[in-house]
Amino acid sequence: MVAAPGQYNGRMNVQVYATRWCRDCRMAKQFLESHGIEYTEINVDADPAASAEVLRRVGKRAVPQLVIDGEWFQPYKPGQGLLYDELHQRLGIPRP
Repeated sequence: MVAAPGQYNGRMNVQVYATRWCRDCRMAKQFLESHGIEYTEINVDADPAASAEVLRRVGKRAVPQLVIDGEWFQPYKPGQGLLYDELHQRLGIPRP
């Protein structure tokens, strides 16, 4: 699901599958926090079921993974970093 611009209103359910050591995970969480978006963090290193869920959903143990209202989204590309434009679009955050 892609939100219409400016549509994030706090009712979106956002989960972040992450690890403590992952730089892209920290950047994704910082992006959410800087835009006032509440999220639930799920540490795949501490939760074997969560790690298995990531593997089942995306075919590999790749983090970060965002789940926005039930839709899985990988907010980065290896070698390119965080996908800021797509994050803005999916979360309905206007670009500055």
